[in-house]
Amino acid sequence: MTLSDQSRPIRPDEGLNEAALEAFLRDSLPGLKGPMTVRQFPSGFSNLTYHLRIGKREFVLRRPPFGTKAKSAHDMKREFSILKALKPHYPYCPEALVYTEDNAILGCPFYIMERLQGIILRKNLPEGLSFSAGDMHQLCETLLDVLVELHQVDYRQAGFDRIGHPEGYVRRQVEGWTGRYRKARTDDAPDFEAVMTWLADQMPPDTTSPAIIHNDYRFDNVVLEETRPRNIIGVLDWEMATVGDPLMDLGNTLAYWVQADDSEELQAMRLMPTHLEGALTRRELVDRYAEKTGRAVDDFAFYSAFGLFRLAVIAQQIYYRYYHGQTKDERFKMLIFGVHILEKTAKRVMNEGFF
Repeated sequence: MTLSDQSRPIRPDEGLNEAALEAFLRDSLPGLKGPMTVRQFPSGFSNLTYHLRIGKREFVLRRPPFGTKAKSAHDMKREFSILKALKPHYPYCPEALVYTEDNAILGCPFYIMERLQGIILRKNLPEGLSFSAGDMHQLCETLLDVLVELHQVDYRQAGFDRIGHPEGYVRRQVEGWTGRYRKARTDDAPDFEAVMTWLADQMPPDTTSPAIIHNDYRFDNVVLEETRPRNIIGVLDWEMATVGDPLMDLGNTLAYWVQADDSEELQAMRLMPTHLEGALTRRELVDRYAEKTGRAVDDFAFYSAFGLFRLAVIAQQIYYRYYHGQTKDERFKMLIFGVHILEKTAKRVMNEGFF
């Protein structure tokens, strides 16, 4: 039995033109031998991820979701460029191989990258895998340390001064996500106006030491080594990476972090096994980040509340597609309940401080 992340048959209505795709691959990547098979990785609510196998070689294809979408939110060329630029400086990136905007192949831009084979942790540990409290503690420390490594890459040397613009980053984030929420709000969604007003009033000034930030860094976007699952061998899903305030990155990570003593409603939202015995708490993660980087984290409430709000916007945007019949994926149906819980939690941060 393998613990490695496994692909599944393609979901209904998300199939690809496999004949056109195979012809493109064989032309773009010389030397491929054997028949092609295409399957799909089951996780993720945004860009779609497919598992390609030709003979003994395995690849991953990334493409935008089907249905109406904002081009800027699913920019395949940008994601491909980020991987190409960052790989020499940050070994956890998968190798990006080929990108195309030829709509005659799949009807959208897409790119191909190497497959990093290993374990990806989702809501619960895969069957056959267990962590002692000490193992889980060490894995959480490693997760945080790999994020710190990213924040310590010289973004200018990596060419990210052409990809991101750190000046005014926090303001753009607050204003941008506020606009996105208002645009995506459905009749059954909370208004979030109190949270959005508070965030606009509490914005910190621009950081004096901007960094490359992943913007969606969490357990199910990292790949663990199968034989030594406390080790991280890869970081995935770079579609939102940019240059900005690294504390925003940490706050976004913590929005997903449901710990053992959280409420039942937060436990119901848990997407990763961050509740296991030995896992670091959100406070311990922030403290370790401060120790590793020397950055001041005394007033983390803004970053924590923003992370929760941003996660709610992402969920609401996806739910909007389901609500308006742009997708039939039943996974999206329950996201509205998460949006309500996230508003409640963000308000608690506003009133009480750290989440």
